[in-house]
Amino acid sequence: MLLKSWIGACQIAAVYIGTIIGAGFATGKEIVQFFSQFGFYGLLGIMVSGGLFIFLGAKIMLAAIDVQAKSFEEFNAYLFGEKLGLVATFVQFFMLIGVTGVMLSGTGALFEERFEIPANIGILLSIAAGFLIMKKGISGLLAVNVFVVPLMVIFHIYAAGKAVEQPDFWQIIFKEGTADHSWKLWTSPFSYAAFNLALAQAVLVPLAFEIKDRQTIKRGAFLGGAILTCLMLASHVSLIQLVNVANYEIPMAQIVEWLIPAFHFVYAFLIYGEIFTSVIGNVYGLKQQLQVHLSWPPAILLVIIFSAGFLLSQISYGALLGFLYPLFGFISLVFLVLLWKK
Repeated sequence: MLLKSWIGACQIAAVYIGTIIGAGFATGKEIVQFFSQFGFYGLLGIMVSGGLFIFLGAKIMLAAIDVQAKSFEEFNAYLFGEKLGLVATFVQFFMLIGVTGVMLSGTGALFEERFEIPANIGILLSIAAGFLIMKKGISGLLAVNVFVVPLMVIFHIYAAGKAVEQPDFWQIIFKEGTADHSWKLWTSPFSYAAFNLALAQAVLVPLAFEIKDRQTIKRGAFLGGAILTCLMLASHVSLIQLVNVANYEIPMAQIVEWLIPAFHFVYAFLIYGEIFTSVIGNVYGLKQQLQVHLSWPPAILLVIIFSAGFLLSQISYGALLGFLYPLFGFISLVFLVLLWKK
């Protein structure tokens, strides 16, 4: 029984991590935007965000069991009340669509920069693969995450280990950073956690409803949150080694070229896997929500969702990330406060 609980916990942790780690995290752009530009203070911010991921990730899933919520609409009704819950669901739905566009745009940037394949071909290949996986439902989602997430953890920790070996590592780690936006420095850990938790809720709520075991969920949330914290720290200590890190579209790829060039081609595939897990997580949450109100075949709903994501992906990846993530992060702060108070 204990073994079964831990297997379930590992599956929850893998989906939790895979949903949150998408295009922005995998490429390094997101960590730079919210943490690394602040130098040493960004390191402290990561610890704050990590604590929120552990505590509030568990709280979302346990509350979903308590109120028998099967979708993020039902969970929002519990959190915000019936009327405001509808508004929150509307906002969250478009957040998920927008971020799916960001993720798909990230796959296009990766194909273009790393493999010299036109961005739109890369995006369309990702959509085709996502469609096939999503036809299998939650089992497809679990299978992809359980495969990709362990590889991701090993790679990021290895890259961080290479960064630590650099002769000026400790001097760089304690630098104050290049950004002077003091208000962003203090709000970034909360807006980052809030944004990602509000999105992950779309997957965590139906997942918790299916699993139902409270002990398994507590273990899964702790494991997922702790590993997310380690991954954020590993990414940060690697990225701050780059001069003018904010100028790169895919900064983590530059780190790999510099610190572990032999793994560069492997990393390109791994980074794709990281983005892909987040894409299918978001699409799964959107499909589950649409099915509450529409009796259309799942394949039709998937076509609609992926088509909307493709249209949004035509905007520059860096511009999308710079605009959508901070904006949605602040909107999600309301979600964070209400969740904390419940």
